[in-house]
This record gives sequence, C-alpha cells and structure tokens, in this order.
Amino acid sequence: MLSERPNILYLHSHDTGRYVQPYGYAIPTPNIQRLAEQSVLFRKAFCASPTCSPSRACLLTGQYAHTNGMLGLAHRGFSLRDYRHHLVHVLRQQGYWSSLIGEQHISKEPGIIGYDRVYKIETSHVKAVAPLAIEILRNSPQQPFFLSTGFFETHRGFFEPTSPQDANYCRPPLTVPDTPQTRQDMASFQASAWSLDQGVGAVINALDASGLAENTLVICTTDHGLAFPGMKCTLTDHGIGVMLIMRGPGGFSGGKVIDAMVSQIDIFPTVCDLLGIEQPEWVQGTSFLPLIQGKVSALHDAIFAEATYHAAYEPQRAVRTDRWKYIRRYGDRQTPVLANCDDSPSKDLFMQYGWQNRVLASEQLYDLIFDPNEVANMASDPVVAPILREMRTRLDQWMISTDDPLLHGPVSAPAGAEINDPDQISPGDPTHIVS
Repeated sequence: MLSERPNILYLHSHDTGRYVQPYGYAIPTPNIQRLAEQSVLFRKAFCASPTCSPSRACLLTGQYAHTNGMLGLAHRGFSLRDYRHHLVHVLRQQGYWSSLIGEQHISKEPGIIGYDRVYKIETSHVKAVAPLAIEILRNSPQQPFFLSTGFFETHRGFFEPTSPQDANYCRPPLTVPDTPQTRQDMASFQASAWSLDQGVGAVINALDASGLAENTLVICTTDHGLAFPGMKCTLTDHGIGVMLIMRGPGGFSGGKVIDAMVSQIDIFPTVCDLLGIEQPEWVQGTSFLPLIQGKVSALHDAIFAEATYHAAYEPQRAVRTDRWKYIRRYGDRQTPVLANCDDSPSKDLFMQYGWQNRVLASEQLYDLIFDPNEVANMASDPVVAPILREMRTRLDQWMISTDDPLLHGPVSAPAGAEINDPDQISPGDPTHIVS
C-alpha cells in the first residue's frame, strides 16, 4: 500500500490496437514512445470485448461484458446493469474527485455514470479534449483525482494524410492486402494516430509541468483493434490486442516490458491493490501488481474475450493461452456480418472480391506459435484434437462460471436498442428499434 493516494490519469483512444511506435510499428508516435520509455509496457494486453462500449465497460467495472450487461453499443441503447460498479464509485469512497473529459462510450447520458464533474465539449477529438485536460492539470485539481481523458482518434473517419506521398511509404495491416487502396487507408490512419500522439504528449507534458507526475498513475490504452476488416469486432489478436502503457508509483516506471498476458479487466483490481483496498466482490479480473513487483512471471494461463452485438448481432466467444486460440461462433450464420465492419476503402476492396460470400467456421483453433496471424484453422486437424477438446472445455467452464446468457440460447437486445440486421452491409444502413 502506498503512503499517499496516487492520482489516476486515464488516457484512452478509439480503435488503435497496438499500432503505435512503442510496439514496433512504423507509425510515428514519438510522445507515446517517450511515455513508454518511462513506463511499463504490456506486450500482451487484451481487451475483454473488441467493440467500443463493451471493452470500456469491462475495463471500468472489472467484469466481463455479459456480466456487467454491456453487450452492445451504449449510444444504441445498451447499458451497464449497475453503474455503481464503475471504478469512480469505489474511488470516491477513498476520497477521490473524478472528472470526465471527452469520449466515454458507456452511457447515452454521461451524467448517470457517477463522475463528480462531466465537462461538456462539442467534440471528443484531441483539439477539444487536450486543452481542457491541460487546463485542469495546471489549475491544481482537487486531489486525489481520477481524470478520464478520452480521445476520439483513431476512430473513422480518419484525418487526411499530410502529404499525398504518404500512402506510397506505409504498410497496411496484415489482415488486408497491400494495394494502393489499402495503403491510402493506412496513411489516413497514421494521420489520425499522429493527432492522438499530439494529444497524449500535450497532456503528459502538462502533468509533468504541474509537479503531480511523481504521484500520478497514468493508464494509456485503447478499446480494441483498428477499424479495418479482420480486426475490430473480431476475436483474433488483431481485434483484442491493445496497447497498455502505465507510468507512476508502485513500480510502474523504468521503461520495463511485460510479456505475460493481461486483460483490461485486470486494471480495476490492480488499482485496488495499488491503493491497498479490498476489491469489490463483483470484480472478475486479477491484479497484475505481482507482475510489476517481480513476484510472479505469469498472471493467467488463459484469457477470455467475447462479442455479442456491435452494429448487429454476431455472438462469439474465445479463449487464448500463450500458444493456442480457440474461437466459437454461435448461431446458424456462416458468412460475415458486414455491418460490424466500419465502412472504408479497405472494406470496399474486400467487397469487390466477394467477402460477403466467404464461409466462416463455427469453430476456429489457431497455433499462435506457428500461425501468429491466425489464418490456418486447425479445428478439423485430428493431430490437435486433444487440444481442441481442452480449449472447448476451458471456454465452456468460463461461460458456466460467469453465467454467460449465451449458454441458454440467442441473446436478445434490450427494448429500445437500435440495431442493424445481420444481412445489411453497412452500419450506416437503416436500423430497427427493438420492441
């Protein structure tokens, strides 16, 4: 337990995955790189659900999405079962003042979440969010504080590249082919990532200048993978892999790298552990403070992830170990739910070549050592049949122990929710309201 309650600066972005400089990608984000060199960087951090609202809800409640109730998008009518499970309520009991700037994505009405102060701004882009966060940090905020600073970047639509030549010298994600179309798309992502980096840098600089940095835990992360085909809304590592960089007291310093698997649901209990307080009974994650302190070399032998709704219903569950990934799709649908992929030039290319007719296996098993990009499904290979049975059992046991509603059949959206039909092509197509 620390002698003084640390402030918490929660910096979060949209749809960034691990596509920033400290993870080895050729995407210039020098401020995030500088932060990483002062912090602990988690190479194998994963979200618990690769869609916007469920991912954030899992991090901020320490619960899986099917437990906390956020099975779809908040702005489309999904919500937490109990907003009192949000981290800010536990922190308030410890004397924290909490504030929200910019993106939050877990409630249509941010006022019901429980922050002491919600700052109203016209946009959640860096240009509006960063100056306000800087002003708060410069003006000696009430301490200890929890400051949620949410950037819309790198959500689509992306910014325009600074030069028409940028697309000639970038590489698109491995989930899409290298073509002029996808390179242009990636160049636009890079322009948005540059804006994100400027926002992170400006806020961190203000924190350092304020004299508060030594006693402030910085949590820099994102919700899920990039908004490209085969990434966001999928349970491959392209979808659930996230950046997680943490700096502050308790050992979160020194430019260390952690290779052990962690989940974003572990952040809530880690904060409790750092503060020396008992974690609430509802928390399903595990503190990774022992990893930081060098007491253990691994935290989990398996992590779990899920997706139920995004724009449309597409129920999936997954379990990942250090070597194996098992994904199970539910229901009779065998083709992609296209409305769950954001519109983009890369998606247009896929559609041009018949993506809508591709058949998806109901069970997928990947050897992450020999197939880190998860393209060679081994579920039907008799050589690994024992592994398949083991991974099935692991997933079933997790679903049973957490009372996953999918065990009892299709999961209905709440009354009033706005959803797309799974046969629609775009999330922008006309939606229907659940009665």
